Amino acid sequence: MIKQNLAAIFLLAACACAMSQNRTAIGGCEDCDLMFAGMPSTISWDTQLSPAGEKGDPLVITGTIFKSDGRTPAPGVILYVYHTDMGGEYSPGPGQQDARRHGHLRGWVKTDAQGRYRISTIRPGSYPQGRNPQHIHPIIYEANKGYYWVDEFLFDDDPFLTEKERSAQPGRGGKGIIKLTKDGGVWKGTRDIVLGKNVPGYK
Repeated sequence: MIKQNLAAIFLLAACACAMSQNRTAIGGCEDCDLMFAGMPSTISWDTQLSPAGEKGDPLVITGTIFKSDGRTPAPGVILYVYHTDMGGEYSPGPGQQDARRHGHLRGWVKTDAQGRYRISTIRPGSYPQGRNPQHIHPIIYEANKGYYWVDEFLFDDDPFLTEKERSAQPGRGGKGIIKLTKDGGVWKGTRDIVLGKNVPGYK
């Protein structure tokens, strides 16, 4: 009887855990499932994407993720990001097996108790022979809801960021255009995110 009760308890715990880890794509999310490829079991609020010796201008993005009310900090939310190298390519790293399509400049942060995150990397390049703005792809994962993309991180001083591009931003998660300043050779900016804002199907 004791063994049966213990087995039932373990089964219920496993079911509860599975229910809390909802990997459902919300509002359409092409290739977003690649965020789970190689995802570490422990994720910090602060991450370094670019390896030592990576060519490009250093870039640090900080911010706060808020709950859907836009005021309350949201702890424990995972933000996955990926972007091109300095040459505008999603180049895989040596021996990279996971999510090669996203290149080697990819990683995760998990907001701290104050909803904060920090990402250190290099400023991405525009696609070769193109006129697209420099950008960083962000995907949010809420364990009890699912995952969805929010507006790309774009940079206000980018000459390819035209008025048409600016007005076309859907505002998913809030505005993604970041004003950068340069401090000691490092580009710095802030991007706050509101969970579910302007995301179709978010409840």
